[in-house]
Amino acid sequence: MDDNRLSEFLRARRALVRPEDHGMPSGARRTPGLRREEVAVLAGVSTDYYVRLEQGRERNPSSQVLRALAAALLLKDEEAAYLRATVDPPPRPRPRPARECAGPQLVSLLDAWADTPALVYGRYLDLLAVNPLGEALFSWLDGENSLITAMFLNPAARDFYRDWAMVAQGCVAALRAANPAPDDQRLRDLVGELSVCSDDFARMWARHEVRAKTASAKRFRHPLVGDLTLDFETFSVNSAPGQHLVVYRAEPGSAAERSLTLLGDLTLTDPQNVRNTPQNEGHISHEHL
Repeated sequence: MDDNRLSEFLRARRALVRPEDHGMPSGARRTPGLRREEVAVLAGVSTDYYVRLEQGRERNPSSQVLRALAAALLLKDEEAAYLRATVDPPPRPRPRPARECAGPQLVSLLDAWADTPALVYGRYLDLLAVNPLGEALFSWLDGENSLITAMFLNPAARDFYRDWAMVAQGCVAALRAANPAPDDQRLRDLVGELSVCSDDFARMWARHEVRAKTASAKRFRHPLVGDLTLDFETFSVNSAPGQHLVVYRAEPGSAAERSLTLLGDLTLTDPQNVRNTPQNEGHISHEHL
């Protein structure tokens, strides 16, 4: 087990819990979150024992203590599972291929959805496959395959995602959720590079949030068709553990649906122009449909 994973996780998560979440008065506090002695009381352990956990001097809490800590820190199921993994890491996975790929049947499925943006990403948030409409929607990527790298190092991401901070934090949480193994060298390298190059990433990674992507809505600002809001659903690919299929849809009859239709028409008539559209170009009105 990595020497710091348990202690870092406990400290980060303690800072995110407000005293009022447990019915305690907030009062004047020098630092955000709960005090160590408050977590200890809520978890039913001594303050000294909890301090040793946070300092890395105690590394093998029992399952009962971990459950109590998860409750005290208000962890969701995924976060509680990650807490357990800091003490009892999952078995080392089989060696993965140097380059992860989406299966040909999955790629064919994506291509059959002409009116629906869809993509496949891997456990490190690498873009493994995308259909033509998805490529047009995410034209700002400009050939970058690492979604997490583009999110933080490509300035166009902040223009494209109208709620960039929320989406970026979701990506960071998903990256941590997908990679619980402490000795994953590729994850270490990726996190190290992004932490050096992006203060935002370093700050979000330090929050230790753990949350897989599921279903929600995202608000985009596309350089060709303007603002649109799309629902999305994320599916695990059972034939390739660690891979996920994301499918986007617009509300029927909405402006977003008209925008997708327009984007699809532009992709059919001039796909090269759609891919190469700079982010600062004015968008095309729906009147051109």
